[in-house]
Amino acid sequence: MAEETFISPKKRGRIAVFLSGRGSNFRAIHDAILTGRINADIALVFSNVEDAPGLQTARERGLETLYLNPKLYPNREEYDKEAVKEARKRAIDLICLAGYMRILTPYFCREFRHRIMNIHPALLPSFPGLHVQKKAIDWGVRYSGATVHFVAEEVDMGPIILQAVVPVLQDDTEETLSARILKEEHKIYPEAVRLFFEGRLEVRGRRVFIREND
Repeated sequence: MAEETFISPKKRGRIAVFLSGRGSNFRAIHDAILTGRINADIALVFSNVEDAPGLQTARERGLETLYLNPKLYPNREEYDKEAVKEARKRAIDLICLAGYMRILTPYFCREFRHRIMNIHPALLPSFPGLHVQKKAIDWGVRYSGATVHFVAEEVDMGPIILQAVVPVLQDDTEETLSARILKEEHKIYPEAVRLFFEGRLEVRGRRVFIREND
């Protein structure tokens, strides 16, 4: 069987940001758009939490927002079908998860295959899941960091796009390590989105190659 390949589009794109909290990575991406680093527009900021601070930030920045109440849907897939419908309605090219605290269903992952990005505060494939900074400290690793990856059906296991390495200091707490990692997240997430819309991300199997600029 031939190896699956995907090349990101070279175009001015449309982004949907999915968040559940403050959305600091959403702000980092939008700031990069406003300065002209990213050739795209945020067409929608979506949340499963009605009072998510990130939604208020989006409104203050003049962006369209949408909240869908998960309790109104019989299961996760029906909820995701509605979210997919809203994304398609707005011709979304890329979905950026920015602290979105719901696991996407296989249906959603298939519908936007290689067009959903996530940021994870560890060096995947090490420490998937939650509370990963605490896990890094508890395991005594010398280095942790952040990973931007395409979302796959397996949680935190999609093809890796970019990573940033952060030393774990001997006196680190979960809070201090998280704060240093977050600074790196704000650098590499906008960079990954920039590369996507420059048509420079090529997925071969489970590996992502960064193509030279034409």
